[in-house]
Amino acid sequence: MSSTGSGKHEGFTAEERAAMKDHAQELKKEARRKSRADKAAEDERDVLAKIAEMQESDRIMAERVHAVVTAGAPVLAPKLWYGMPAYALDGKVVCFFQSAEKFKSRYATLGFSDQAKLDEGTMWAVAFALTELTAEAEARIGALVKQAVS
Repeated sequence: MSSTGSGKHEGFTAEERAAMKDHAQELKKEARRKSRADKAAEDERDVLAKIAEMQESDRIMAERVHAVVTAGAPVLAPKLWYGMPAYALDGKVVCFFQSAEKFKSRYATLGFSDQAKLDEGTMWAVAFALTELTAEAEARIGALVKQAVS
């Protein structure tokens, strides 16, 4: 949320409002769907369409993340979450891809929710900056996703 230098709250940024609007549309669309199979197929089409809209560098990474996640953890169902490609287990988001352009940041992010079983001691990472996807990065993502649902 934005604020002025004096600390006065000015409300949500345009990007935050857009993400909330996306989420409201996702919920409305979800409520209109009929069968579980129809919903799953449409959710995947929505994710692929959202990825196709991204700028080239984000789109390439999102396509690879989608392939790695769906291959490495087929129990995760693709769906949109606040306008971002996400992957859910029993309807609860486990991980998501946030493009750099989404909130005008300098890198894309692979994030994990509290549903992900990434616990390691008393502190662990739940988001990872992505600047490009190498074979090593894809392997790491695959391992993280498998751990998240184990």
